[in-house]
Amino acid sequence: MTHQEHPLPLLVVEDDPAIRELLEEELNDAGYQTLGVPSAEEAIALLSHTPVAMMITDVRLPGMTGIQLLQQIRQSGSELGIIVITAFGTIDQAVEALKLGANDFLTKPLDLDAIREAVFRVLERQRLSLSHDTELSHFHGIVGKSNVMQSLFHDASRLAKSNAPILILGESGTGKELLARAIHQESPRHEAPFIPVNCASIPAELMESEFFGHVKGAFTGANEARKGLFHTAQGGSLFLDEIGEMPINLQAKLLRALQEKTVRPVGGEREEAVDVRIIAATHRNLDKEIEQESFRSDLFYRLETFSLRIPPLRERGSDIEHLIFALIDKHAEAQNKQIEQIEPEALNSLLNYTYPGNVRELENAIMRAVTLSEEGLLQHQDLPERLRENSHPEAGAEITPTLSGEVLPGTQLPTPSPTRWPSLEEVEKRYIRKVLEATGGNKRRTAELLGIARRTLYRRLEDSEE
Repeated sequence: MTHQEHPLPLLVVEDDPAIRELLEEELNDAGYQTLGVPSAEEAIALLSHTPVAMMITDVRLPGMTGIQLLQQIRQSGSELGIIVITAFGTIDQAVEALKLGANDFLTKPLDLDAIREAVFRVLERQRLSLSHDTELSHFHGIVGKSNVMQSLFHDASRLAKSNAPILILGESGTGKELLARAIHQESPRHEAPFIPVNCASIPAELMESEFFGHVKGAFTGANEARKGLFHTAQGGSLFLDEIGEMPINLQAKLLRALQEKTVRPVGGEREEAVDVRIIAATHRNLDKEIEQESFRSDLFYRLETFSLRIPPLRERGSDIEHLIFALIDKHAEAQNKQIEQIEPEALNSLLNYTYPGNVRELENAIMRAVTLSEEGLLQHQDLPERLRENSHPEAGAEITPTLSGEVLPGTQLPTPSPTRWPSLEEVEKRYIRKVLEATGGNKRRTAELLGIARRTLYRRLEDSEE
């Protein structure tokens, strides 16, 4: 079981020192920070001044019981994640705890795997339930906490206040139209139309008529006059997506419309005034297009004065995790589903994929996974095959196979002296120490890799120190 590191500690409330120590050690081995207290009264005192990620409490405690502790915390309005440990699997206690607002329960004797799974489940559920719609992380629906996105939001908001044309640059799938809509919403034109058009989707022979309109009889089939996109967007914003696909002859007319604020319908004899703000976007390298004479330099310089670049997802660091949960929320709500848990393997694959298709590819993957998910669980098998097979965790140290065929980072078996072969017991002790070193002292993981119980590992470690 893997987890995402949590900055706050987990509080363990248990009066039995041995069980409290076992719980803390297990959670520490799993990568969490812990705080332990023996009573509900001490837990309340600690919570009054120390924030924690969640709490695990036994029902049977000296003085106030775990159920009473749960009740008091919930009555205070706190939504702290709480797992209750019930004695001997008492169903009545478990049901009572859940009714009072416990997030989960564990039964004695404690199953260490169940502890890790329950903690992961509660923390993920809390993270999924957090509101993502905050000023700091959203800009008109665009998610981004990273410095590069915060800078983009700041610049976009400032440029939106003017009437100057804007050029948005970015790879396919980065959200150029979303940013254009956000700029329109931030602008004084927000109550007027926002008209998006993909320049690559309009046949070249119809493009001039689409943009500027035409008069009756201007060409075969023009049985009546028709207004163009400039007139449709009057007073608002016209978003020209993939402007690099616009034919060179139409670029000259677009430049004239920008400079003169007038357009001439196809077949018309006079210019007509228009008040439209142009927001253009492209994934192409327009400098190269200018060199190849497929894009006009004068139009480029007119647009490029106020340009914004949307970074690809691979340059946005921690935004990926934030996006994952925001998109799960979005598509779960759209499909009237409740996703309460994401399988650790699924989360790891989502975090470690490179996303050549950027946010669009991530959103499509999440939408598919939410659609296929069952019983509130988003599983690894729900993700697209290419994402499951092509996610790459960060490269670690050199790997060497263990005796069981599993690999460990940076471990090497001891090389025996040609004059003296070590005993099997010596090799075993040295090997255990190497595995323990490779796992960073994680005894649970070491025991798993060696295929032995943790009690056996402790005994052999004690023997090796004698």
